[in-house]
Amino acid sequence: MSLPLGIERCKVDTNGRFKLPVALKKGLATEDSRFVIRRSINAPCLELWTHAGFEQEVEFLNQELNRYNREDVKMLRKLMRCNVVELDTNDRILIPAEQKECLKSSKEIVLQSLGKFIEIWDYDTYTEIDNDATDYAEKVDQRLGSLRREAGSSDRSDT
Repeated sequence: MSLPLGIERCKVDTNGRFKLPVALKKGLATEDSRFVIRRSINAPCLELWTHAGFEQEVEFLNQELNRYNREDVKMLRKLMRCNVVELDTNDRILIPAEQKECLKSSKEIVLQSLGKFIEIWDYDTYTEIDNDATDYAEKVDQRLGSLRREAGSSDRSDT
């Protein structure tokens, strides 16, 4: 599966449909017109997966979680709460009614690629979190820089 890249703003029509931008559609590189939409567990947005990508996610979840453990079953329920949607002939996706409230009553959304899936944000909410003043350079250095330094030091010790 190709990885979609980019950020796109889209209009939502009165029926709750938005047109999947050409650039993101090309990045998905799928002939299948089916997609899966679910609520994110990390942010107030939705996640748009290719059908094949979500099948891989389900396989992973079924391998890692125990269906006889109550907490694992709760996680499965939450992570599998989704809807299958299809692109119509005009490359539009209908946001299911039970997931629309996540986007408030927005007429505009933001699609933000996160590699394996695309987040669907209410425009105002996305703008608010995007203007967060957190120093991400420092956070990236703390989280990823230390991993790179560790990998680099182990590479040097092998020589």
